[in-house]
Amino acid sequence: MLDEIMAAVNSGFVANERLLAALDHRPDGLEVVLTGRGPSEELLSRADYVTEMRAVKHPYEKGVGARKGVEY
Repeated sequence: MLDEIMAAVNSGFVANERLLAALDHRPDGLEVVLTGRGPSEELLSRADYVTEMRAVKHPYEKGVGARKGVEY
């Protein structure tokens, strides 16, 4: 699992081309889970699954800030 890899790509810490190359050269049968917002079109076209989550209700809407152990 590459948790929040899209943040690293979108911030320029990891080149999108390097990520694509790593995925293209992974061992047969290896499933890779990537998380994060704003994947490239190239990445989306290679994906088997794509899920987009959205907040329906969150304490933040009532002014509650991020809480240790919950949001971070």
